[in-house]
Amino acid sequence: MAEPTLTQEPPGLAPAYPAMRPRGLRGIVSDWASDQRTFKSVSWMKAMMWIFLLSDTFIFSCFLLSYMTVRMSTVTPWPNPSEVFGLTIAGHETPLLLIAIMTFILISSSGTMAMAVNFGYRRDRVKTAALMLATAAFGASFVGMQAFEWTKLIREGVRPWSNPWGAEQFGSAFFMITGFHGTHVTIGVIFLLIMSRKVLRGDFDKERRGFFTSRRGNYEIVEVTGLYWHFVDLVWVFIFALFYLW
Repeated sequence: MAEPTLTQEPPGLAPAYPAMRPRGLRGIVSDWASDQRTFKSVSWMKAMMWIFLLSDTFIFSCFLLSYMTVRMSTVTPWPNPSEVFGLTIAGHETPLLLIAIMTFILISSSGTMAMAVNFGYRRDRVKTAALMLATAAFGASFVGMQAFEWTKLIREGVRPWSNPWGAEQFGSAFFMITGFHGTHVTIGVIFLLIMSRKVLRGDFDKERRGFFTSRRGNYEIVEVTGLYWHFVDLVWVFIFALFYLW
């Protein structure tokens, strides 16, 4: 039996068996073009979400790097997070209590979202919708607490152009970055509410056409929503570490 050449498939195997890697320049081109084979089975919707999250990563990275640069270069003392973000409860100052609750809520929402994706692929629409609604409730609670935090700081005199506790750049950096993240959470909550309604009424089982409803009637949109939500939660971990712990 003749040995297979570089452009032939081994005898007896299905045509789907990948051809042997060519040598030289063609091999390099084949390596760089492998993404066509790698992502050939990935849906357009999931691929676009990954591209969106990649672009969003660059934006958040620029914001956080700018914040770090401003904080390390300013000559005015930076506000103490324990004092700025503390709450007075029963006459006692409790530092970072609200932020700890917000972080716990957002991390917990990742768990409910992961379970929603799991039950979605099991086609259990009741549990999927319930878990998506729970995730949306966690997200709405987070946004509500963030609105309370903003209101508290504004009443205490923090503005994008001024700050009673020290460096003036604190207000602009805080409102810009946390506001941008809060907008992402708000959009996620709205989308979760829309998708949970579609799941609960059986749009993905009946292959009902409509807004973000798949023709094939599968639950992939639940997974795509989960990708977005996990990204938002991950970004908050970095914001929490840089703004509230540094």
